[in-house]
Amino acid sequence: MSYKHIVDNNRCKGCGLCVSVCPKNVLELSDEVNSMGYFPVYQARPEDCIFCTTCCIMCPDVAITIIKVVEEAQAAKE
Repeated sequence: MSYKHIVDNNRCKGCGLCVSVCPKNVLELSDEVNSMGYFPVYQARPEDCIFCTTCCIMCPDVAITIIKVVEEAQAAKE
């Protein structure tokens, strides 16, 4: 089973709270502006993410989601 980290760039206001609480220093603020005029967060080091959901919990705008991804082979067994 694997997980996927998703950032909704148009909801993110670039407050940086998730960046400060990430235990693996995965997140950084982008230098590109989103449609709302903010600098959204992105996964600068996705390979280091442990999917702890701390960023999701901290985000006041619910802009970060971590979902469980079920591989097709495993889904076929169930």
